[in-house]
Amino acid sequence: MRPQMPHGVQSGDPLARAAIVWTRSDRPARLWLEWSTTPRFINAQRLRGPHLLETSDFTGRIDLQGLPAGQEIFYRVMLQDLRNERVMSEPLAGHLRLPADFGRAAARRDVRFCWSGDTAGQGWGINEAWGGMKIYEQIRRLNPDFFLHCGDTIYADGPISAEVKLPDGSLWKNLVTEQVSKVAETLDEFRGRYRYNLMDTHVRRMSAEVAQIWQWDDHEVSNNYSDSKDLRDDARYTEKNVPLLEARGRTAFLEYAPMRPFHAAESARVYRHLPQGPLLDLFVVDMRSYRGPNSANLQREENDDSAFMGRPQIAWLLDGLKRSKAVWQVIAADMPLGLQVADGKDAQGRDRWEAIANGDDGAPAGRELEIARLLAGIKKAGRHNVVWLTADVHYTAAHHFDPARARFSDFLPFWEFVSGPLHAGGFGPNPADATFGMQVVYQRAPDAPNTPPTSGLQFFGQVDIDAKTAALTVTLKDLAGQALFSKTLAPRRA
Repeated sequence: MRPQMPHGVQSGDPLARAAIVWTRSDRPARLWLEWSTTPRFINAQRLRGPHLLETSDFTGRIDLQGLPAGQEIFYRVMLQDLRNERVMSEPLAGHLRLPADFGRAAARRDVRFCWSGDTAGQGWGINEAWGGMKIYEQIRRLNPDFFLHCGDTIYADGPISAEVKLPDGSLWKNLVTEQVSKVAETLDEFRGRYRYNLMDTHVRRMSAEVAQIWQWDDHEVSNNYSDSKDLRDDARYTEKNVPLLEARGRTAFLEYAPMRPFHAAESARVYRHLPQGPLLDLFVVDMRSYRGPNSANLQREENDDSAFMGRPQIAWLLDGLKRSKAVWQVIAADMPLGLQVADGKDAQGRDRWEAIANGDDGAPAGRELEIARLLAGIKKAGRHNVVWLTADVHYTAAHHFDPARARFSDFLPFWEFVSGPLHAGGFGPNPADATFGMQVVYQRAPDAPNTPPTSGLQFFGQVDIDAKTAALTVTLKDLAGQALFSKTLAPRRA
């Protein structure tokens, strides 16, 4: 009869002295939390958290403040039954690691984190006979400081059926709930997608042991959605109002993401700066919320239609990069910079584009104008140690951008690394656009679209920064945790 936490606990958005802890109750309850720097909970601090009610699908979070910088934090969450306040749940334990304090040279230590994206897409759900979402266990075993989920945290537009026939004739058997059996339209169906992912043992275990940093992309709402999205001919949807679907999808994302809420000026904001000590500044961007409509993407001047991240976000990013005192600045992007990602045809029969590239290798046009201005600003700020990480395209790759190869050359050379999916269909590779001089240094992709997870072509990336040399090493890995490609970058001074 005690309150239960069937979807486990999560931590997220770690800072040197603060972190978020999240859980979900099975009934109206109040969250209580104890934390300590030891697993035996010596000198534990006890905190009273929020009420978990129907209005938030019984989810809630607490922002732990005043934590000791750079420490291991052990926590346990308890729920107090609001129908009988004398009844408490069994405690559920978790762990997180805080980044070092920037102001203390003695606190400088190695940094390790992992990233990927794309969970439970294209109908590939939880197959317990196969082992569930096994890649999450590979990430947990590496004991990273945090895991960065680069978007498509759910696939609201991808129904999951009980059985899928594999190419060899055998059956992939999914766990299925009512909410994932169709496209998400109601708020409960969007919420149900997050509850579904947390049914997986590996997802819950990693979430309890490794802090996460989430961003979002399109499948949290509907495939390739923008102001041009039109669902009138999609028979799967009875709700055709895309802004309403976006509102419900965003609400569910913000309820289930272990992220720190913003103030009322922009309460639904996703882009944010998360300093990770003297070696790393992490900038999480939002390439979905402020874009203009997906179009032929050939505008010759920046305007509302060509916007991708939007002027306020670009100004915020440039200001943060200029102010950064960390050795490395990593930009976590939900879409790649130079890959062509198509979105059908427009009314004139021209190719319509979902990402930044527009299939034209010439001078910047459309959304490329905004990116050109951003890259020029990074050069002006003298930031040589900027690295881009992304997912979205369902394969893994390493891209090098060099002004010597580009049609637009007012920028510093940089690297972009792509990894994913975590647990979804494999696709790719995508054609490269030459406007910013992108060179494909490495890529691994399936031979056929929507390749199942059984192929092993599920990917994540690992980043290690050495405390002594400050060298940053990126390693692209597969479902089995095998290293496919590695690149070590030495830091440069302005």
